[in-house]
Amino acid sequence: MLLAIDVGNSNIVIGCINAGEISHVFRMVTDISKTEYEYAVGIKSILEFDGIQCDGFDGAIISSVVPPLLTVLKSAVKRITGKNALTVGAGIKTGLNILLDDPAQLGSDLVADAVAAVATYPLPIIIFDMGTATTISVIDKHGSHIGGALFPGVGLSMNALSSGTSQLPKVPIEPPDKVINGNTIDAMKSGAIFGTASMVDGMIDRIEEELGLTATVVATGGLSSRIVPYCRHEISHDANLLLRGLGIIYEKNKKK
Repeated sequence: MLLAIDVGNSNIVIGCINAGEISHVFRMVTDISKTEYEYAVGIKSILEFDGIQCDGFDGAIISSVVPPLLTVLKSAVKRITGKNALTVGAGIKTGLNILLDDPAQLGSDLVADAVAAVATYPLPIIIFDMGTATTISVIDKHGSHIGGALFPGVGLSMNALSSGTSQLPKVPIEPPDKVINGNTIDAMKSGAIFGTASMVDGMIDRIEEELGLTATVVATGGLSSRIVPYCRHEISHDANLLLRGLGIIYEKNKKK
């Protein structure tokens, strides 16, 4: 069994992959102040709570967009599994052709997303990863990552709206009954859900126009399940896209 860990700005996603299938998925809050011992205890407790023994892993892989935590998590994984975790970064085999101005700028999470998408969906592909930021990755008809776009995630935007104004409160990210609303709370909810969904739809239109092709659209990330149902384009919601990508990358780099 493989232990796959994705370190995001807000959450750390932990997945157990057995024979290519994801059997368990857990989340914990990202906290850069925690030590390797604290993360080791936390991860071990989460796994064992679900009956998973840490000595049962054959290997581990980590992707991280929080550089200070990479060494911390590698040490934590070593302590609880006895395995040296593979990390997604320079020099690792992915099979992905990255045609950016500087390929090293592509985050390890987006690399894993793209690797899984290319292995799963018809080309070309547009990938929306909706987390702290919403990132868009575009895979062309040849399977190459050609770039994308980036904007603040809906949670980050709403937090900025409430903290940057005197009279607007924090509201849950949930849909109101209608788009046009007569009160502040529901108006903010409408902007968060329907406004973001409209942005997604609009970006799909513009990207497909630039590609000159109709693309497969895939959405992943912690907030994607709240937005995708209100989009007008056909979008495949794939909550475990990144973890599957980590599994594929691990297999490409596993020592025989």
